[in-house]
Amino acid sequence: MKNTVYIYTRDLKRIFTNWAMIIIVLTLMILPSFYAWFNIKASWDPYGRTEGIAIAVTSEDEGSTIRGQHVNVGKDIIATLKKNKTLGWTFVSKEKADHGVKHGDYYASIVIPKDFSQRLGTVLQDRLEKPVIIYKVNEKINAVAPKITSKGASSLTQQISEKFVKTANGAIFSVFNELGITLQRDLPTIQQVEQRIFELENRLPEIKKVINEANDTTQKAGAIVSKAQAALPEVERLTADGAQMTQQLNTFLTKSDEVLKNAEPTINETLQRVQQRSLRVQELKNQLMEKDIAPAEVSAAAEHLKVQLTKQIADTGETLTLLTDLNALSQQKVLSPVINDVKDVNTLLQQQLSDVNSLQQQTKNGDGPNQSVLDRFSSRTDQAVSRLNALTNSYSSTIVPAVEQAIKEAKDKTASANSLLDEANKSIPDVSNVLSKTASGILLGQQELAKITKDFPRIEQNVHNIADKIREFQQKENIEDIINLLKNDVQKESDFFAKPVLLKEERLYPIPNYGSAMSPFYTTLCLWVGALLLVSILSVEVADEERFKSYEVYLGRLLTFLSIALVQAFIVTLGDLFLIKTYVVDKVPFIFLGLLCSFVFMTIVYTLVAIFGNAGKAMAIVLLVLQLSAAGGTFPIQVVPAFFQAINPFLPFTYAISMMREVVGGMLADIVRKDVTVLLCIWLGVLLVGIFLHKPLSKTSAKLTKKASESKLIH
Repeated sequence: MKNTVYIYTRDLKRIFTNWAMIIIVLTLMILPSFYAWFNIKASWDPYGRTEGIAIAVTSEDEGSTIRGQHVNVGKDIIATLKKNKTLGWTFVSKEKADHGVKHGDYYASIVIPKDFSQRLGTVLQDRLEKPVIIYKVNEKINAVAPKITSKGASSLTQQISEKFVKTANGAIFSVFNELGITLQRDLPTIQQVEQRIFELENRLPEIKKVINEANDTTQKAGAIVSKAQAALPEVERLTADGAQMTQQLNTFLTKSDEVLKNAEPTINETLQRVQQRSLRVQELKNQLMEKDIAPAEVSAAAEHLKVQLTKQIADTGETLTLLTDLNALSQQKVLSPVINDVKDVNTLLQQQLSDVNSLQQQTKNGDGPNQSVLDRFSSRTDQAVSRLNALTNSYSSTIVPAVEQAIKEAKDKTASANSLLDEANKSIPDVSNVLSKTASGILLGQQELAKITKDFPRIEQNVHNIADKIREFQQKENIEDIINLLKNDVQKESDFFAKPVLLKEERLYPIPNYGSAMSPFYTTLCLWVGALLLVSILSVEVADEERFKSYEVYLGRLLTFLSIALVQAFIVTLGDLFLIKTYVVDKVPFIFLGLLCSFVFMTIVYTLVAIFGNAGKAMAIVLLVLQLSAAGGTFPIQVVPAFFQAINPFLPFTYAISMMREVVGGMLADIVRKDVTVLLCIWLGVLLVGIFLHKPLSKTSAKLTKKASESKLIH
């Protein structure tokens, strides 16, 4: 070791006492840094300055008339691109665009054909034709530019598609919206038609009997023709009034029967359910009021509270609807006090839900539950429980009598309506008999009755089919749900179908620019280049090495090379951080790991040259070339040929770039430990080869070098 230290200190003395050597060494220390800095800065944000990439744009679109309105999508696209500064959009004729792309004036061209708008309009026709945008690219100008221009063209077509889908959907859903509103407005009429169909179906046997009777009494009709004609205006009036009254009464009876059947048990069941959930809410409230409750427990309790309160609000809302319907049947509005009490409870529940949302948001922000909000929520909870208890306790004494009174009034109305209906029905047979006899007195009455008799089975079957379809629809679908769906927000539905899925990007280790992301590769590469420069300029041989043992010469001169290489690494890493402002999360580890890389690389390159001479320099260059392709510094290792994937685990660059990436983006200690361990193992293996095989291998390589020098082509 004494001679090793002697060789090293003598080298340092010779450097510091020779001004020319100082300049050379300083140059060798600084020069590799420029290689890294220039490349990192050049690739800092290559996709942020694409406005200089010229793309020729031409629109030959002649437009089209769609539903009486002239549209020109190509013109709209040109107007949009003129506001877009992402790429260098240049608006020229088709001939100039073709010539410019061929001669390299433009990287690519986009041509919108004459029939672009016309093809888009075929969406409203039976024969669909997709519109086409013609994209031409000159790939020989630059390897990367075609990828950028292609992205621009793809983005353009995507924007057109999204806008078209959004516009088309907007028109479609506008029609749906209008249809929903129309259906809602005509819903009473639709329901009346349904009732008329069912009524007609029920009366088909009676109608058939009347037809048969009319056939039997044709001969008797002549005697009463004059009476029928005199009474016909009054009969028509009675028939029209009776039909209208029958419809109104049937609708009313249907609604009354449903209310009478479900009113009391529904109200009682709902109030009990709301009361039970209020007790659960009160338990959760007591849990929230605890002083030492953890944020996670607050969040969980708040989530349970939201569920319970939402259900309570829905239940009380249903109860309000039912009570309001019953109250509408009462002339004295006997249920109004109960309705006001339920409204108050519903309002308190909504206020509680608002308080819970505030508590949950405060917990997410890390502020902890606000005491004033807790107190307000507690007070409202107690009020809601008190109101619900009062409602439940007074159900039998207050609510039931009020409901029964409303039901009694509804039944009285129903009885009155039934009386009127009976009277009308008693008149209908007489009217029908008169009309039948009047019809039989007509000259062609018998012929018409024959036709009716013949067609009646078909009409009867059609009525049954229509009634069956209505019943089937009512069992499977609710027309009010369909109306609500059709009345949804047109803009929101159009936006949803234009972009049904949104991409939410979460960057685990965000690096703000491409240059910083490439700094691990370029920094590692420059350290290997720095080692190559050192062995190319400085000699690995000691002038009087016969005085020393082989391993002493090897180690002594290695220390000199390592000292310079470490300064190289120190300069380049500091320059990355503070000169070109490279983004690095873990700055101190970045410097130390850079020193480690230089330490290992210098040992490898020095050992190759110390043992094999000029051939060792060639080996170091070959190893550099292999590592450029196989270390995964630029492209993912999975996309390179199989040979490079196979040698990847055995290359120093693989682990050096990996650990430098860790400290740039955010260090994971286990990955860095693995990479450092592998590099140190490589370093130790190379060092042992240099110590123990330096002498025997260098003798063999010396003979080869001597023989090659006889050619006078190498030194």
